[in-house]
Amino acid sequence: MSTISESIEAGGATPPATVKVWDPFVRVFHWSLAALFVTAYLTGDEIEQVHIAAGYTIAGLVALRVVWGFVGPAHARFGNFVRSPRDVIAYMRDVVLFRAPRYLGHNPAGGAMIIALLIMLIGTCTTGFMLTTDAFWGVKWAEEVHEVFANLTVALIAFHVLGVLVASFEHRENLVKAMFTGRKRRM
Repeated sequence: MSTISESIEAGGATPPATVKVWDPFVRVFHWSLAALFVTAYLTGDEIEQVHIAAGYTIAGLVALRVVWGFVGPAHARFGNFVRSPRDVIAYMRDVVLFRAPRYLGHNPAGGAMIIALLIMLIGTCTTGFMLTTDAFWGVKWAEEVHEVFANLTVALIAFHVLGVLVASFEHRENLVKAMFTGRKRRM
């Protein structure tokens, strides 16, 4: 069978080289969240109004993403990418051995990272909100917990970026571009 006939599917049409994976909400959420988190992190105590506005916006985005994780399209749904810890560990072992399978949507490590980031962001937003209330205004331990959540989020972001770079290299695929276009190479 020739290469040309192998690429032609039923009906004689050549399939597209890429397929839609990330819907517009997921892409806008991702990049908006990144920009807002950087804004909130950099403003901190310096520009309190901007910091608080960014925090509330992040909280709203995270709430929408949680809902979208249950009602959104297939690749946005938690059921599509949340795996057991055993599956995540096995996948990470395969990454280290350069034999990790390619996933059209999030791989098991990416799914675990999404859950971890959402948890850290919920913790950061919750403690940030607490600090605006009369009960916790100026309470040192609450401020420290808020900072711990924010700093753990920064650490997770660093691991997320590293994971994207490793997966892009291992599978010869530009995952950053895919998060802009919404499209990835066919399986």
